[in-house]
Amino acid sequence: MSDRNQQILATVAHAYANAPAFARIMKEAGLTPADVQSAEALARVPITSKDRLVEMQQSDPPFGGWLAVAPSQLSRIYFSPGPLYDPQGFDDVNGAEAGKQALLAAGLGAGDIALNTLLYHMVPAGLWLDEALRLAGVTVVPLGPGNSDLLIMVMQSLRANVYVGTPSFLESVYAKTTQFGLTPESLPLRKAFFTAEPYLPAQRAKFEGEYGLHTSQAYGTADLGLVGFEKAGKRGFYLPDTLYVEIADPTTGTPIPDGELGEVVVTTFNRAYPLIRFGTGDLGVIEADEDGVRRIKGLFGRSGEAVKVRGMFLHPNQVRMLSLAFPAIRASAATITRQDNLDVLTIELELHPDATVEVALLAEQVKAAFRDQARLRVDQVTFGTVDASQRTVRDMR
Repeated sequence: MSDRNQQILATVAHAYANAPAFARIMKEAGLTPADVQSAEALARVPITSKDRLVEMQQSDPPFGGWLAVAPSQLSRIYFSPGPLYDPQGFDDVNGAEAGKQALLAAGLGAGDIALNTLLYHMVPAGLWLDEALRLAGVTVVPLGPGNSDLLIMVMQSLRANVYVGTPSFLESVYAKTTQFGLTPESLPLRKAFFTAEPYLPAQRAKFEGEYGLHTSQAYGTADLGLVGFEKAGKRGFYLPDTLYVEIADPTTGTPIPDGELGEVVVTTFNRAYPLIRFGTGDLGVIEADEDGVRRIKGLFGRSGEAVKVRGMFLHPNQVRMLSLAFPAIRASAATITRQDNLDVLTIELELHPDATVEVALLAEQVKAAFRDQARLRVDQVTFGTVDASQRTVRDMR
């Protein structure tokens, strides 16, 4: 039996015995661990979508029946938009190990000083990348996001040569350099490692061509950690050996051949939180490179309704909950557009006909609620009629 088949067999058996939610999924499908002895047989297990995971956690808090170890064996519990609780066991090194593989492939290592601008609290990204950077021998400056003035000052003082974070934030940093009397060429940055949001071709052309950076990107989710990463001189997301990745038909869940578009479905080998056949909602294509190594060729949108805004997933239920939080609101929707290389989030509200509220005050209250609950800044709140036939979250980028 191959190592990968052995990993799948062990994970399925452990989850079946210790995670009630997974045991229930298997029994409803008429399966036992004896029926899932290989990667090919894993396809018989139904997919669990991110939206379904949210529902399971809400009906069976806090982990929806997916926790497969005693709570005392958890080192951290993250809280992600959805809302979702993401537990991490003391013995779970897969996230940091996958990150290390990605960073080494990006050419980062001993002697580099990295400004980590990913969020360090609540969500996993900042701490995961911090651990991975240290494993790769990189000196880490844990800055977190949001303050480009401070980042420039620290970068100059420490001569930090690596940026880790979202491409849109680095764009805002470069836009600020003239205010400091600097030019992009005078900055000590030489490398950038991007994640948490799409890295657009126009951004790559600017960073690598105009600014002379060596850039790389990684693809991951809060639930799974890092799922794929670029290798120097090659495009597409190569798969770490800490996960098993399939491309499946979004409707049937059946794996589809390499080269065809489908949903990215991931199985973790995480004993504490063994997500098995987890549907990310991302659409992708797997193909082999010139050396025969399989990779995700690219990502081509979402199969579900949730979308990423500035590195954070925005779920439809977070928008719909506004009508529960504010009785004057009859319906709500969100639209994401792009302006000056930045995501713009607009919340559209329809009020009850008899509502008597000060719209300017309500708009500010809605913005504050989004900051607290979804950790997203709302750029604009509009009032009118919300078209119920359209998606609750509309991505117009």
